[in-house]
Amino acid sequence: MNASNNHIRIFDTSLRDGEQSPGFTMSGAQKIAFAHALAELGVDVIEAGFPCSSPADFHSVHSIARAVRDTTIAALARCHPGDIDACARALDGAAAPRIHVFISTSPLHRQFKLNMTREQVIEHARMGITLARKHVDDVEFSAEDAFRTEPDFLVEVFNAAVAAGATTLNVPDTVGYATPDEIRALFRHLRAHVQGADDVVFSAHCHNDLGLAVANSLAAIEGGARQVECTINGIGERAGNAALEELVMALKVRGGWYNADTGIHTQKLLDTSRLLSRITGIQVQRNKAIVGLNAFAHESGIHQHGMLKNRDTYEIMRPQDIGWPDSQLVLGRHSGRAAMANRLRALGHVLDDARLDQVIAAAKTLTHTQHVVGDADLLRLVAGDHGDSGWRIAAMSLIDEGQHTRAHVELSDPDNRRVKQDARGDGPIAALFAALARATGVDFELESYEVHSMGIGRDARGEANLSTRIGGDTYSGQGTSRDVLEASAIAWLDVANRVLRSHAMQRVAAFA
Repeated sequence: MNASNNHIRIFDTSLRDGEQSPGFTMSGAQKIAFAHALAELGVDVIEAGFPCSSPADFHSVHSIARAVRDTTIAALARCHPGDIDACARALDGAAAPRIHVFISTSPLHRQFKLNMTREQVIEHARMGITLARKHVDDVEFSAEDAFRTEPDFLVEVFNAAVAAGATTLNVPDTVGYATPDEIRALFRHLRAHVQGADDVVFSAHCHNDLGLAVANSLAAIEGGARQVECTINGIGERAGNAALEELVMALKVRGGWYNADTGIHTQKLLDTSRLLSRITGIQVQRNKAIVGLNAFAHESGIHQHGMLKNRDTYEIMRPQDIGWPDSQLVLGRHSGRAAMANRLRALGHVLDDARLDQVIAAAKTLTHTQHVVGDADLLRLVAGDHGDSGWRIAAMSLIDEGQHTRAHVELSDPDNRRVKQDARGDGPIAALFAALARATGVDFELESYEVHSMGIGRDARGEANLSTRIGGDTYSGQGTSRDVLEASAIAWLDVANRVLRSHAMQRVAAFA
């Protein structure tokens, strides 16, 4: 394949390399749903699993191969006849099947993992590719730990792979050790010395142990790679793989530099990322590039002022291109006067300087107990309500009942009346949130729930953060306490109070 071709194939291995990492196991039904999402996203190849690793993996690969028809479905195999046969059976009925065979090539792996000589590695690679070609026309060969393999031996192995019928040559930085300059040079070396290099696709598979997976993948493209193996949200072994969304948007935003692009429908990136988070229960960090909650959020007054003048001052891409509805000017402790006034005008309130200063001062005070100031908060402050009302915890307790937990809560309602309620759940948090929902009459499905420590030693406190989406609106809540369960309850009530205030303001607006 000519290196001047500017289409970069996206090989997604979320269901194989990603799913086999700790914490990301998926059920068969979840894998099929996610495979459909990847196909809709526009990935070129979906690596559906490692069929010989377990009956469940075999079944999921087989199910995906028959259910997803619009993209290539790959299955992984060692250069063992049994592995390759399992792949062939699992891929039976696939519209576009690929068998992906691999063997380790580095001196370290040859000695301690395989106990093989160079010649034995080449012979196993040749055997595996030849056998795979008897089942499918599309065979990918990976030289595991390629970056730590002697360059002359890597060329020798790839020469044998091309001669045996491999159509894609994958060059993995299996342990995330490489740097961009080294990766770029390696791909250029291979393209210059492997016989038949123009007739195959060179592929990069970079791990993120040093935080360089995306940078290394982009360098591989500069070196001639025309397939990149990556995962949604960068999941994968240890520190993960190259994040698909970051790689794709880097190519899109810096197209003038790379002169390369993908077939990914970028507007679906956010939905695909969130689907994976819902399936696995593991959220991406707020400051994650492209799909993190803060990726297009601005709180600094200087940044907000620039955004109000021209969004290009602080944004290099449109949030809508990823699937976000728009940028967010988050009102918080660091927000300036211009952003506060702009948001109030959008809510229908044009205040004189003195009144605006009062509302801004009250909003700043509010940030001492919560991270951000929402529209409902601003409207309350304009109306003169400084937020003392709302549901508050009076008492709470949890009882372990063996397989379940029972939570008892006593709350003060917005009118200062006491409300008591009990609920059972599979654990203390489930029981606690169920009891709070019964007591307040407010219920919602969480998008994320995080608890971490603030401070050290005797001064340490637990902080709980919740995020939920109701309709088209996102609500966040935060609570702190020396008891993490109490912090969680405070955060839950923070969200509930925001929801109730928002509904109250909507009713007022409807009658105005």
